[in-house]
Amino acid sequence: MALKLFFAPGACSFVPHAMLELAGAEFEPASVKLHKGEQRSAEYLALNPRGQVPVLVDGGEVVTQIVTILLHLDAKLPEAGILPATGMARTRALQTLTWMNNTVHPTFTHVFMPQKFTDDEAAQKAIRGFAVERYRELLGEIEALAAQAAPWMAGEKPSALDAYALTLLRWGGYAGINPTDFPATWDLAQRFAALPAVARAVEREKLQLNVYQG
Repeated sequence: MALKLFFAPGACSFVPHAMLELAGAEFEPASVKLHKGEQRSAEYLALNPRGQVPVLVDGGEVVTQIVTILLHLDAKLPEAGILPATGMARTRALQTLTWMNNTVHPTFTHVFMPQKFTDDEAAQKAIRGFAVERYRELLGEIEALAAQAAPWMAGEKPSALDAYALTLLRWGGYAGINPTDFPATWDLAQRFAALPAVARAVEREKLQLNVYQG
């Protein structure tokens, strides 16, 4: 199985990174250091002209965009439980996954990189302040979902939802949001990170779950 995952430590690429480890799949992990601009190198842009992570190389095929990568891996590794296999459980998991990706994740982008949306410094400050409060509200929605975990967000098996919830909660620390203010999600994140397979991804990325410094 010729799988190679390009990931950036702490980025959303943690989600497929953790899923590959949970699946016990043979893959080559390749770290992309965003702070060094490696995503803008000619070699990387040849893979993904948008200069984003994650990127999955499967044989001679390149797959980008996190939801697409997860669906590709789910089809390739059906026993891994990346998403529930069938029925309404799968529909609800996809519903949550796409919401995390198209609503919660972009809201954090407004917190972390407001310069993407305006070059006016005063406007950047306003965008960031507004987005922080909106992000806090969205983490509250994740908290309600985590409180219903049985024992995981998609049911009996840990899935991409748990990996994404961990990532989004962790990012909150950079926005000045204490993850322990969301006890169900914080518990879920700690349990997920402690799974031996996931712990390999956590160690490889050298992740600190709580980066809040308030």
